[in-house]
Amino acid sequence: LSYEIRPSNVQIEPGRAAFVETTLKPKRIIWFGAKEERPYRLAVRRSGVDPTHVDGTYVQRGFLPRWLATFLGIFVAVAVAFVMIWIAYKPQVRTSATEQTQQAGAALSPSPSAAPETLPSTVESAPVEEPKVQQPAPREPQDDGGDGGDEKAPAPTKSQKESSGGGGQEKPEAEAPETVAPGTTIYGHASNRCIEVAGHKWRDGAPLQIADCTGKNWQRWDFRPDGTIRSLGLCMDATWGGTANGTVVQVAVCSGNPAQQFILAGPRDLVNVQANKCVAVVDEKTGNGAKLQLWECSGRDNQKWSTR
Repeated sequence: LSYEIRPSNVQIEPGRAAFVETTLKPKRIIWFGAKEERPYRLAVRRSGVDPTHVDGTYVQRGFLPRWLATFLGIFVAVAVAFVMIWIAYKPQVRTSATEQTQQAGAALSPSPSAAPETLPSTVESAPVEEPKVQQPAPREPQDDGGDGGDEKAPAPTKSQKESSGGGGQEKPEAEAPETVAPGTTIYGHASNRCIEVAGHKWRDGAPLQIADCTGKNWQRWDFRPDGTIRSLGLCMDATWGGTANGTVVQVAVCSGNPAQQFILAGPRDLVNVQANKCVAVVDEKTGNGAKLQLWECSGRDNQKWSTR
């Protein structure tokens, strides 16, 4: 505390009294907080007499009101907490656009079935070999004085040329037994017809249909351990990952999308795992060319399937 006494010296006549004004000032300001009590002592001395002590207590209050300090403190605490939550919070974003983008990108890239490996036991070899094997184009017989019943193979060997005029008919190499794709056929109980790709056009996005069972490679489906059902290098798929009734069932490039997970359940329901819906023939049709879709499992025959 600092002291200021006005007047600092005073003369008092005998038998009289006088007042002296004293001002106390704190050396530092208390902006916030509770009041503080500061004890002090003044020594009043008359000439030739021992000094007299005057004790007191100076109460210093905060410069700003207490309610304002409380409000500012709460505001600062809330602001700091908000900033920390904003920094630490990581919102979870759920979207199905990722898988659709991958599928669209795969559709623009060269299809794996267009350049299959030349392994006789793989599914990918069937798309190239199948059209050639099913529709061999025999040449017209030669009119060079031979037997008249010979056919010329597309790439005859030397031994075939020598035997062409001797009356012995030589089989072309294209008539060798075709490679059978792995898997089994899937037929419907209501129609007794098998699942195949519409028009036998094995491309990404081609819809599925039912047709007379022929056992050809385009009607053979391989149930894989990863939950996919594959045929000629493509996977059975729900269009655009749809889960609603009426979603078209198609074949697509195998991408690991959950929409390509199917199981043949105990009651002979072919179920799409992601949609939890059954593969069904549209409008319960039974004729050739009837398309397939996803629908709520109802136990009707157009949703029942078996393999053979």
